[in-house]
Amino acid sequence: MTILTRIARGACACALGGVAFAASAQDTLQAGTDATVNPTVARQQAREIAQGDPQRWYRNDPQQQTLRKELGAALQEAQNACRKAPAAERKSCMDEARATWQRETAQLGKPMPRQ
Repeated sequence: MTILTRIARGACACALGGVAFAASAQDTLQAGTDATVNPTVARQQAREIAQGDPQRWYRNDPQQQTLRKELGAALQEAQNACRKAPAAERKSCMDEARATWQRETAQLGKPMPRQ
């Protein structure tokens, strides 16, 4: 009988603990509303929102333009090298150069890995 009593008490304690945890989690979620933001911070945020997006977000990236020029120059060099190759290898060489250029140009839109 004492084992059953201990099991029942343990189950009740777990249930009460779960209810208490859920209640504290709900309080935490409600604490993140706009009503709890410091008024000074709220005014600063309102000013920043009213100013709109920073202009630097809309400027062209000169690094991207430079990379495109370099890729074009590399393609031209590869094509010139292919033209000097024997006629039997020329078409596959040109196809490979073009495929490399297309693959690297497609990767320009993706973020570059940090080194």
